[in-house]
Amino acid sequence: MSIEFEVETLITAPAQTLFNAWLDSDQHTAMTGGEAHVSDEIGGAFTAWDGYISGSNLELSPPGRILQSWRTVEFSDDEADSVLEVLFEPAGDRTRVKIRHSNLPAHGMIYKEGWVENYFEPMKDFFE
Repeated sequence: MSIEFEVETLITAPAQTLFNAWLDSDQHTAMTGGEAHVSDEIGGAFTAWDGYISGSNLELSPPGRILQSWRTVEFSDDEADSVLEVLFEPAGDRTRVKIRHSNLPAHGMIYKEGWVENYFEPMKDFFE
């Protein structure tokens, strides 16, 4: 049985700015506080949070959607990559950032709060 969930927040920055920052190593590192090496190309590999997270870009639709394969060092070798969809939707002078995380293994619910604490909160501080 795979697990899935969705989390969202509002950030005071344009969707294009957030999209670009997610796919730029220096900006991703700065906005989260964890070292990232990311790609802005389909098929490009990435790591984030000092190598804790890894994956690759499956689809990129600027400025509104990023689809990635995603896993952490906590995934066992026999667990498939999960699927991460990041949506950037304009909402007045802010952007609604929505994360849909699916195909997670049984321990996958631990990442739901991780998105809030390790991405949304530092991103708000960085952009606001």
